[in-house]
Amino acid sequence: MSMHLPTALSDETHEVGPARSIDEFTQEATDYLIRSQQGSEKTRQAYAGDWQRFVAWCQEYGRIPLPAEAATVGGFLVYLAREKKVSTVRRHLASISKAHRLAKLPNPVLDETVKDLIKGISLQKKVAPKQAKAFTLEHFKRTVQGISLERPDGVRDRALLLLGFAGAFRRDELVKLQVEDLEFDDDGLLIRLRESKTNQQGESEEKAVVYSSDRRTCPVRAVKDWLQVLDANGRSSGPLFLSFNKGQRLGRKRLSSMWLNELVQRYLGAAYSAHSLRASFVTIAKLGGADDSKIMNQTKHKTTGMIRRYTRIDSVRQHNAVNDLGL
Repeated sequence: MSMHLPTALSDETHEVGPARSIDEFTQEATDYLIRSQQGSEKTRQAYAGDWQRFVAWCQEYGRIPLPAEAATVGGFLVYLAREKKVSTVRRHLASISKAHRLAKLPNPVLDETVKDLIKGISLQKKVAPKQAKAFTLEHFKRTVQGISLERPDGVRDRALLLLGFAGAFRRDELVKLQVEDLEFDDDGLLIRLRESKTNQQGESEEKAVVYSSDRRTCPVRAVKDWLQVLDANGRSSGPLFLSFNKGQRLGRKRLSSMWLNELVQRYLGAAYSAHSLRASFVTIAKLGGADDSKIMNQTKHKTTGMIRRYTRIDSVRQHNAVNDLGL
């Protein structure tokens, strides 16, 4: 592969020391990424896979991956940009940066020319980040109210949707819930999160869900109804949301995040995903006048910037001063 990069991305190489081989350096970097305490398990796996892809590319073109030269990183980005989305290119760049930071080596990602290069790639592709579509509260309530409760799986599905929405859960958090994680009181339901994307150390972190005036769309009562089904089948502990076998026989397998995605699409429509439950919570709460601190207390976001990113006020009619003109 031939590439013409700016002079700042020169092809200089450096020795890594006679006592250590390139393989030893790169394997250590992979271990650092896998052991990293930041990010969810899925994120750690993605970063480790991206790093290994970078290492393989370096081996193919005779470059040193750790510590990498700015020219090496620039060439890899150009290679990725030919076929990959901007988000994928940026994720690979993040994994390279993390490997160097954890190894306490000079970070080539901070090179000004590398920064200009990723900016140019983003502008060239001009692809807006894909986000989960948010539903309206009316659409969600109609959907939930229409779920038949004559079958046990309907009771489960209603509880899943209502709890996922009211709790602003990430899909991995929702499917990993245990019966033991729930605590009921006069106000509603307290849910203990054992682990989340932003809490990898098992620190005390909780979500609260309160009773709703309409029983048909009350997440607390819906979860209680589902617990009665579990109890009738001798399940008073373990995974909260389980699959069903043929004939509505309760199985032992925990629902997967992929299945949850399919469930949301089955009920709410193909345009939505499991992440729409969380995205819609933020959007609807913002439209209802909730401030960022209240939303963040439920979503567990660490910055208000993420709240702005998640807010799907995407209709020009929903958020428009023309409604305040009084015409």
